[in-house]
Amino acid sequence: MVNAYSLISAEPGKTAEVFKKVKLIEGVKKAEAVAGPYDIVARIEVDSLEKLTKAIFGDIRSIPGVTNTTTLIVVEL
Repeated sequence: MVNAYSLISAEPGKTAEVFKKVKLIEGVKKAEAVAGPYDIVARIEVDSLEKLTKAIFGDIRSIPGVTNTTTLIVVEL
């Protein structure tokens, strides 16, 4: 299991629209709109790095209005 957080920036005025679409992506377990340098934080849980790559690059980054993403992969200590 691969767990990650995607920190998403959106164009001004597009956050609500992007947020709705992010919540529908396979593997996104939770998404929240936040204040600060990012607009949305999404918790992603998938079976493999390949599926994480698809979720980030194939799905999230292709949403109109998304300007940037930063991905934080959860590690076990």
